[in-house]
Amino acid sequence: MRDLIFLTLLPVILYCMAKRPFIALGMWIWTALFFPNAWMYGLGNTIRYNLMFAGITIFGYLVQKDKPPTRWGAIGTLVTIFFLWTCMSSLLGTGNPVDVMDRWTYLLKIVVLFYFVNLIVAKKLHVDFFLWSVVFSVGFFAALEGLKFLGSGGGHKIEGLPGHVLGDRNELSVAFVILLPICYYLLTEFGKRSHIIKWGMLGLMGLIVMSIIGTQSRGGMIALTGLFIYMFIKSDRKIPLAILAGVLIFVASYFISEEWAQRMDTIGNAGKDDSFMGRVVAWKLSFIVAVHNPIFGGGFKVIEYWPNWQALSQEFDSFPFFYTGEARPDPKGTHAAHSIYFQLLGEHGFAGLAIYLSFIVVAFRKAGNLSRRARQHVETAWMGTLGTMLQLCIYSFCLGAAALSFAYFDLMFGLLALIQVMDSRILPAQLAAIESARAAVAPATPAPVKAVRAR
Repeated sequence: MRDLIFLTLLPVILYCMAKRPFIALGMWIWTALFFPNAWMYGLGNTIRYNLMFAGITIFGYLVQKDKPPTRWGAIGTLVTIFFLWTCMSSLLGTGNPVDVMDRWTYLLKIVVLFYFVNLIVAKKLHVDFFLWSVVFSVGFFAALEGLKFLGSGGGHKIEGLPGHVLGDRNELSVAFVILLPICYYLLTEFGKRSHIIKWGMLGLMGLIVMSIIGTQSRGGMIALTGLFIYMFIKSDRKIPLAILAGVLIFVASYFISEEWAQRMDTIGNAGKDDSFMGRVVAWKLSFIVAVHNPIFGGGFKVIEYWPNWQALSQEFDSFPFFYTGEARPDPKGTHAAHSIYFQLLGEHGFAGLAIYLSFIVVAFRKAGNLSRRARQHVETAWMGTLGTMLQLCIYSFCLGAAALSFAYFDLMFGLLALIQVMDSRILPAQLAAIESARAAVAPATPAPVKAVRAR
């Protein structure tokens, strides 16, 4: 039935996408995050929607007559340099060639998405449609799983969809945390126009919090806690925010299981937790790779290649200052890096990590600067709110993914592109329009009259 409904709507969707490239762009990120194939079982399951929608987006942009001017800015330049760096690390690396090509291709698709967000998004409508597409993908799944969690009295354990970019529950929980600031922006922007949207977004944000708890992800809870603290410090409405947090904690306490409580208790005793110390072992192996290959690293998934894992394990005790307690490399199999920072360090070297962190820091600072400039005018105040929320998204990602191999995430690169395009294209255009409007209504200053001397 789902296949029939979606396939019936597909021609209409394709027509709208062909007419409006920004709609195609929104559907591109929607398919990347929603993974429609996992929800269908018949003919609809065989179609590569993401590839189809990406192709239509690219074609629609190429035939578009009035293309907005392209300004890559510092973020676009650094992302391009980083991608070129990964090309070199892939060529010179020592990882499994099949895995290297798979991850390089995956990153290529993400970078292409980043480029076309820069090329297509030109106004507020485009930004809002992109963000609503994110909400109707990750947000839909969060709402559905949150309802299951509440309906089961906290017994439902939330997992990602198999084969999906968010298939891992830890990565899924971080994506849920990143979604909260986006929902807040949409609430402030559209909630005042409709009570349905207002209460719907508030309900969705509550379900997202429940879903984060339901994943039983320690990284997700750390990111959620960090997000609340950051929002509390930044917010002008500290009392309502504290009350809201208290209500959510009170409600959540009825659905927290003993297993969940035990997992969260290990955060304070990380040094005694085998799972966490196993991650520290992977971090050390990634560090050893970077020591031997400081410029380009070892390539994608370098420590997940068994010959590399064995060779690095033999050098494990050569760096005693990198403390791992009694934990040692697993002699039976490899493990992922389990940290975006050590993942990048091992895969692309100290230089690759520095480039990645550079565009993250630049984007964070640009979002803050964008927010300050935009708040000076009523017409651009929406960018002031969104700039702050995008800062929170970056902060949540950097905090939550510190213990995850999650460096290449479609949504984050898309949000970085939004920051770039708002800073270099949308805000300057709106400020210029404001100045033009003010100049048009300003009274003309009469020219001084020269006195005529009588003869």
